[in-house]
Amino acid sequence: MSEQTPRTVLAVGGHIGDMDLTAGPTLARVTGEGGRAIIVALTYGERGHPRLTPEEYQVQKIAEGQAFAAAIGAEFHVFDYSDGFLPDNDEVAEQLATLIRQTKPDTLIAHWKHSIHRDHEHASAIAERARFLASLPGDHELPRHGIRQFLYAENWEDAEGFVPNVSVPIPDQAFDRWLAAISGQAFARGETYGFRYIDYYTALMTVRGCLAGHPRAAGFHRPQTGAQVLTDF
Repeated sequence: MSEQTPRTVLAVGGHIGDMDLTAGPTLARVTGEGGRAIIVALTYGERGHPRLTPEEYQVQKIAEGQAFAAAIGAEFHVFDYSDGFLPDNDEVAEQLATLIRQTKPDTLIAHWKHSIHRDHEHASAIAERARFLASLPGDHELPRHGIRQFLYAENWEDAEGFVPNVSVPIPDQAFDRWLAAISGQAFARGETYGFRYIDYYTALMTVRGCLAGHPRAAGFHRPQTGAQVLTDF
């Protein structure tokens, strides 16, 4: 990304925290270079805490999502759908398409198509459909908007058939901002499922960095492209 052409990146996850983990370091780089980052969670992700009720955890998740976005200089949106029950239909896609028309992103980041979570798979399909709907002329009060670049984020829960072919180098400053921000989320700290999310994604960035020739990098899949390192994201 150059200072002359700041980018707007929209990252769409199934639950609060999904894109914070997978796309968060890249979004921290975008905002650090003067661009605009927007995080969208299509559900609250409120059913994943072993001790809190869904109602209690929903309040906590929203606060965590807001705090993460503020810490990396991003914007935060959460749709009013429940964890585990995200519908894959045009009503949700139209909501997201309206946000796309409003924010006019250059790049959209979404879940990979195959996942152990149905919400992730639905979120992926919704993001693709919304991209299409936002580009159509019609009766919408906002002008249409075409997204230049579509990327699938690398997520250990969405691993089936995922092959990263794009690497985005993550500078130290962006990594440090991401690490401080993601440490504020209970699930990322391993307090819900016990999985060491922060350690995993930190190690994964090191692995992707080794392959891309940088200290750290984030891996993505971009359809119909060969292997590429996006130094100018």
